[in-house]
Amino acid sequence: MRITAAVAREAEKPFLMEEVELDDPLPGEVLVEVHASGLCHTDIGVRNQWMPIPLPLVLGHEGAGVVKAVGEGVTKVAPGDKVVMTFDSCGSCVMCSRGLPSYCREFAQRNTSGGRPDGTNALHGDGDLHGAFFSQSSFATYAIATDRNVVRLDDDVDLAIVGPLGCGIQTGAGTVINRLAPSAGSSLVVFGAGAVGLSALMAAKVVGCTKIIAVDRVPARLELATELGATHVLDATTTPDMVAAIQQITGLGADYAIDTTAVTSVVRQAVSALAPTGTCAILGFGPAGTDVAVDMIELLTAGRTIVGVTEGDARPDEFIPKLIDLHRRGQFPFEKMIDFYDFADINQAADDSDSGKTIKPVLKMK
Repeated sequence: MRITAAVAREAEKPFLMEEVELDDPLPGEVLVEVHASGLCHTDIGVRNQWMPIPLPLVLGHEGAGVVKAVGEGVTKVAPGDKVVMTFDSCGSCVMCSRGLPSYCREFAQRNTSGGRPDGTNALHGDGDLHGAFFSQSSFATYAIATDRNVVRLDDDVDLAIVGPLGCGIQTGAGTVINRLAPSAGSSLVVFGAGAVGLSALMAAKVVGCTKIIAVDRVPARLELATELGATHVLDATTTPDMVAAIQQITGLGADYAIDTTAVTSVVRQAVSALAPTGTCAILGFGPAGTDVAVDMIELLTAGRTIVGVTEGDARPDEFIPKLIDLHRRGQFPFEKMIDFYDFADINQAADDSDSGKTIKPVLKMK
């Protein structure tokens, strides 16, 4: 079938709206009419080739829509079901069997290889077009997903807002709820008040953290952080000693820190701002490189821990409905982070995300 897709053809160049061909779903696959898709910094990073997935490529990995057809063997969803699309996993490897699908042995092949695990592709266009990004490539009017990376939604769910639950929001909230699991009364600092950081902040409020600190360079984001539950905010442009400021608020330092910036100097601050036996979770990647220098004596004598977290350690079929339930109860108002853009305005959405003007752009296809 002919569909419209936003194609990344050159590094650091605008997306191009093109008509491409999409195959019918194979066994185990699901055809989804995309109603909306979040735009994540990972999409921009891959377009810019910070992660070298082959171009040309159809990105998008926070899609939501309606099932139009299913391949042989699919029993989880049926045509007409509302779904959100998330990351894919094999379901049978050691890590999937442990309930940790975000560390699936086939994660790269299924999500960031530019095609299906067997190297084929459901998308066809000018040049050697790549797709299957996070087994969806949802910057398109239709997408091919899999039985494992669609999550069925209740009929009353608003498809316009739920796409980002598939990655960014799930990552931030899941890091707090699933991996760090702070005890009530503990303290947490989030470096970077974007969609991932603010999701972590809201989750910290849900689990009962009493000192929740947001660090950012954009005043409007810090204002929203306060509205969403931050007890303290620190402007990185006007705070001369960030570690000392966090220690002053918390006493010994923060029990938990989360870095979403992928700026190596900020990661060092996050580790240094921890209390004894504190834990810092690293969530991002960026253009500045991936090597981080930390003081081994600082780690050793204070018993600090650094962990990496992918997709919030989430089991999406369980965790995404949990977040939707928290939203229904008014405890997780993630819609306050969202600004909507017509699909055709994807490049404006990307620019606004890059500049910090928009926290979570969502593209509307319908």
